[in-house]
Amino acid sequence: MDGPANIDLNLLRTFLAVHRSGSFTGAARLLGLSQPTVTTQMRALERQTGRELFQRLPRGVAPTAVADELAARVAGPLDDLAAVAGPGPSPDGRPADPVHLAGPAELLAVRVLPALAPLAAEGVRLRVATGLTDPLLEELRAGRHDLVIATTRPRGRTLSATALMDEEFVLVAAPVWAERISGRPAAQGPTALHGVPLVSYAEDLPIARRYWRHVFGRRLTLPAAVTVPDLRAVRSALVAGAGFSVLPRYLCHAELASGALVALHEPEDPPINTGFLVQRPGAADNPDVPRVRAALLRAARAW
Repeated sequence: MDGPANIDLNLLRTFLAVHRSGSFTGAARLLGLSQPTVTTQMRALERQTGRELFQRLPRGVAPTAVADELAARVAGPLDDLAAVAGPGPSPDGRPADPVHLAGPAELLAVRVLPALAPLAAEGVRLRVATGLTDPLLEELRAGRHDLVIATTRPRGRTLSATALMDEEFVLVAAPVWAERISGRPAAQGPTALHGVPLVSYAEDLPIARRYWRHVFGRRLTLPAAVTVPDLRAVRSALVAGAGFSVLPRYLCHAELASGALVALHEPEDPPINTGFLVQRPGAADNPDVPRVRAALLRAARAW
């Protein structure tokens, strides 16, 4: 295979976009090209290298071992070149495109959007989407988002992740339930909560199960009494006396301070989950993307 220095840089840029997004369509969206143009360029690159680079799948493409090797060789130099070149000004003085940001609905509502309000007032346009981490990361690879706040670090090298914040999980209930089981979770463990309704945002109780394993060292066997796919709704149900749950502390900080909710247990080593700010590697074409990223990293120091 010819070395990267013997290949047109435009072909290499397109190749890297396909490798990172996992599809010709996603690469076309990232580069502002048509899909046929991307397809033509990849065929040209395969002719130049004499090797197959991508295998077509029902949805997208899969890189071959040759493509992985080429991506590892060219990604750093191309990213450095893009950083030096910079995004450049918008043509005709038009405002920058909207920044597409996605993440958990609760964190976006409580922390992220208030932190970005000053940028919106300065003219930065935002398009915000909510969802679960895995689908959002796939959409990021395909070019649908510029930034994603993820609850887990993405696997592989196709995305760049920076630790954003740690969220602490706390076992909470309304005072009426706290009075009935006063002090017992610390002394008796989870058996103290038998008979108290469990409220969760999903049937498989992901947050509560993690708390049980980390704090009590055992598997959670209680079924959910109420499920609702929004932690803010879980919080409202708890304040109204529906039962107990495990919530991120940032989401119930005000209720704990006011006494509307009570921490049923304060372990020395509470469960912590790290959130990550994720983007595709390289310089963004939209100059407002680094502005949003920098604002979030600054604000998160106080989260």
